[in-house]
Amino acid sequence: MSDLLFGLDTFGDVPEDDEGRLVSDAAAIRQVVEEAVLADELGVDAIALGEHHRPEYSISTPETVLAGIAARTSRIKLGSGVTVLSSDDPVRVFQRFSTVDAISNGRAEVILGRGSFTESFPLFGYDLQDYEVLFEEKLQLFAQLLEEKPVTWSGTTRAPLENADVYPKTESGRLKTWVGVGGTPQSVVRTAYYGFPLMLAIIGGSPERFASYVDLYRRAAEQFGKEAHPVGMHSPGFVADTDEEAVEVFYPRFKVMRDRIGALRGWPPVRREEFDAEVKHGSLYVGSPETVARRIADAVRKLDVGRFDLIYSAGSVPASARMRAVELYGSKVVPMVRDLVEG
Repeated sequence: MSDLLFGLDTFGDVPEDDEGRLVSDAAAIRQVVEEAVLADELGVDAIALGEHHRPEYSISTPETVLAGIAARTSRIKLGSGVTVLSSDDPVRVFQRFSTVDAISNGRAEVILGRGSFTESFPLFGYDLQDYEVLFEEKLQLFAQLLEEKPVTWSGTTRAPLENADVYPKTESGRLKTWVGVGGTPQSVVRTAYYGFPLMLAIIGGSPERFASYVDLYRRAAEQFGKEAHPVGMHSPGFVADTDEEAVEVFYPRFKVMRDRIGALRGWPPVRREEFDAEVKHGSLYVGSPETVARRIADAVRKLDVGRFDLIYSAGSVPASARMRAVELYGSKVVPMVRDLVEG
């Protein structure tokens, strides 16, 4: 486990300022840049920015923000979490991330996914009835683009390519690419088929439920003759100086966000008992550095993953509290988890 990596994820949630007022989208984006700079200084391995097209989130183009972060950091890996490939063009996605890779001296990585929201489909003129074929065809094309050779491809979701060369090339010859999976066996097998690393989105329930997916990924990769890369996982949480402070800051804002999204999906409002159970036994890593470190170490050991990313922002958690959470994660939680796992 000496190679265990730790990352931070955010969708650019619009936070409150010190007076309790929501900041502008522009200020929210600048806040994310500052958090990434701090994470870089603290030795956090990676930061991933999610693509969303909703009023609660400020980041719709992760690679643009990543380019800004690249200019102010020196070592942290810069990724998306996720890029919604289904409603984007694979050629443009490759070009944008290979550009970030150039700016950052090879630190870019893209996590491709279908996303947990659907706003991007009508926004960019795609039919949700094509949900499956859009991702399948575009992932196939993206896999070819990663070879950085002329591509000939045809499908039903974009214009065909005939011996098309795509620029800029990366200096390494390969853009690091993951596939983010929310929990279907077919998605796990597809990821193994293309030889991509697997990033599991574990956002509810016991992490142990996903052990079978880790095993499936490894078995499928072996059958396809592909490398079974170390699996990553990302889950939501929040770190404060004490357990009580973490819950006090996080829960009311988490509930507002969760209930707003749940209303669109037919979910009942979240109850405090459910929240407490998720914090204690599920996939919410909320508490003091010691509490969060113990929970993360337990999940890492049970799933045998090689990377853990904490989705550290949820709803309107104040910007100052988020900066403190990043500081505690990088300076205390990560070293504690390493000690617990390796000890």
